[in-house]
Amino acid sequence: MRLSLRQLQIFLAIAESGSTTAAADLIALSQSATSSALIELESMLDARLFDRLGKRLKINDNGRLLLPQARQMLDAASTIEKQFAPGGLESGAGLHIGASTTIGIYLLPKMLSAFGLKQAGAAPSVTIANTSEIATAVINFELDIGLIEGPWHDPDLHVEPWIVDDLIVVAAPSHPLVCDNSQHPISIKALREALWLLREPGSGTREAVEHALVPYLHSINAGGQFSNSEAIKHAAAEGLGLACLSRLVVADFISAGRLVELTTPLPILKRNLFLIHQRHKVLSARLQTFLRFCRERSNQK
Repeated sequence: MRLSLRQLQIFLAIAESGSTTAAADLIALSQSATSSALIELESMLDARLFDRLGKRLKINDNGRLLLPQARQMLDAASTIEKQFAPGGLESGAGLHIGASTTIGIYLLPKMLSAFGLKQAGAAPSVTIANTSEIATAVINFELDIGLIEGPWHDPDLHVEPWIVDDLIVVAAPSHPLVCDNSQHPISIKALREALWLLREPGSGTREAVEHALVPYLHSINAGGQFSNSEAIKHAAAEGLGLACLSRLVVADFISAGRLVELTTPLPILKRNLFLIHQRHKVLSARLQTFLRFCRERSNQK
């Protein structure tokens, strides 16, 4: 058998696009050459990889079995090319880093600045999205490493605890609970009845907040759902509800008097941030250096 990386590249392009015509545009081949390569690959493997639905190709169970292996092989080939390209590790091709929203906005820029002092010329490509999207991209070899706000359970992921982050409950100075708190302690009943501003499902912050609050409040009375923590911070400052957010996110608004940290009967709320990479990924020297750098900063914020 003479399986080629080009055949696997074509297979992945078809899997992503759903047709040989669309795949041909992605990889700069003719449609006939793309179709011929797929037929040859299926013949070599003695298995159909797609179900034919008119002009559409839908990946089947054989294709799904091949998909992660094909991604792994192409990722390993790409790593080899970068390592042995002119200039080696100091060539222009940098890391593909994914970060969930809070990390991407409040931690990663400072980290990259410090890391860049040691890695001149290694400009990174950064993707910021919620934890679910980052984890999926890492699993699919689309990102070299992910920095996420919640644990993610998948057999293809290596997940390690990284930084311990403080979560605090905040509200606008005009919020009724802030006013009452000056006279009486806030009760669990009052917290249970209050409106809470939340992240969207799939967010690491949303998962951490639910994990921290639900055991004590039993349920969370949602007053709004937002796609990033910055929006929640501003909404809370306008008096729309309570928010449970990373101290990193709200420190500036607390200092400016736009938000107040509430003293509640809840225990100290903390969560782990995590480093993830594909378990089967070939770790380049640069990626290993960045991983060590992240671990060294595990006690810094």
